[in-house]
Amino acid sequence: MPPDSPDLLSRGEDAPAGLSWRLQLLGAVLGSRFVARLGAREAQAAAAGSLRASRGVWHALLRNPSALAGLILLAVIVFVAATAGHFFPGDPLDMVAAPFEWPGTDPQYWLGTDSMGRDVAAGIAHGARVSLAIGVSAAVIGLVIGTLVGALGGFFGGLVDNVLVRLTELFQTIPTFLLVIVIVAIGHPVVTIITPAIGIASWPTVARIVRAEFRTLREADFVLAARSQGFGNARIIFGEILPNALPPIIVTASVMVASAILIESSLSFLGMGDPNVVTWGSMIGDGRDSLRTAWYLTAIPGGAIVVAVLALNLLGDGLNDALNPRLRRRA
Repeated sequence: MPPDSPDLLSRGEDAPAGLSWRLQLLGAVLGSRFVARLGAREAQAAAAGSLRASRGVWHALLRNPSALAGLILLAVIVFVAATAGHFFPGDPLDMVAAPFEWPGTDPQYWLGTDSMGRDVAAGIAHGARVSLAIGVSAAVIGLVIGTLVGALGGFFGGLVDNVLVRLTELFQTIPTFLLVIVIVAIGHPVVTIITPAIGIASWPTVARIVRAEFRTLREADFVLAARSQGFGNARIIFGEILPNALPPIIVTASVMVASAILIESSLSFLGMGDPNVVTWGSMIGDGRDSLRTAWYLTAIPGGAIVVAVLALNLLGDGLNDALNPRLRRRA
């Protein structure tokens, strides 16, 4: 069997990214049969090491009180969003009682009602669903764009890097919230426009982080060995370098979700949110006219935003500590 046979390559691909090029290099020198036996043992050892590493990350995360508190708070918010339709059936925009009922006045509407007689608790639950969906979707869009731009610039360098860096700087000169307002104003204030607008405005930070990681890793030994084995640029970028650059990207993702929730809430507060859905920001905007007489209409959804952003930031800090080997050893 020649050293570059499909069977040998498939074994290398089944092994972890750091082992595939080593096995192929040994195959060229010692023969494929020896490497097949060695590759099986190394793959098993690497799998066990990867399992131990993942357990170590979870152990460090759960041992961090701040990260554990953030994880619990986020789990509660996700549970409320997932069960909103069960505990609060119907449209949260429906008028169900007399207006301005204070919390605790009516057991059926234990968080009170707003100026139009809508249930505040139903708005909080259904607003959690919309706010989390917008935050996660916008973060995914920003991560995809930023990862592609940063990966291409950091890997290829030269003219490609210069052009992409200038493009990133151009977007960074425009305030994020102002750019979102312009995009939403050009389109329509609906969720399908607001979500990509936030994602498009938030990718430069990810691009810079990914570019820095790729510039550090593109000359690593495993990348040079992968090039010597004839791997294509796409395979090296997405199969070799990107998995090793994931920890800072994961940490940034949690912060991006929190930022997206804040931006959407600010848009809704200014009256540029989707009028057909309930969000925490729209509830604050609806209650600002009654701030002196019914402050709970702004305090309750404002508290929900604070708890969600705090949970995501605590979780992000915990992920940073757990995924950073130096900080994990120090702890």
